[in-house]
Amino acid sequence: MTAKELITKHEGKKLYAYRDIVGKLTIGVGHNLDDSGLSNAAVEFILNEDIANAVGELKDVFEEWDGIPEQVQAVMIDMMFNLGYSRFNKFKNMIAAVRAGDYKLAAKEAKDSKWCKQVGIRCEENYNIMINA
Repeated sequence: MTAKELITKHEGKKLYAYRDIVGKLTIGVGHNLDDSGLSNAAVEFILNEDIANAVGELKDVFEEWDGIPEQVQAVMIDMMFNLGYSRFNKFKNMIAAVRAGDYKLAAKEAKDSKWCKQVGIRCEENYNIMINA
């Protein structure tokens, strides 16, 4: 048995953060977040995976995804990342405007939302990107 197999057997593998037997916030195979945190490489890996998941979900929403301008795609990815699939899909008018290629209207629809009030500068920056697309 390898060290990796032995450690995994003894620690277990958890896909969600949990408190270990001494109360330390832990993730994965016994990785102590309280004392060790995450490396930059681990953070980048997780972020890249999250972005890929968001893009996959957006391709389900927008059949024409590859034809959407890159800066609008970036805003859509940021919103999907922040909101998740089910809440993103409630932006019916914004989604319809993006599908129609009316990015100014899409920007206005996103800005006229409870989400925009909640996230503040994030919404303002996304609005400015889309309004100029």
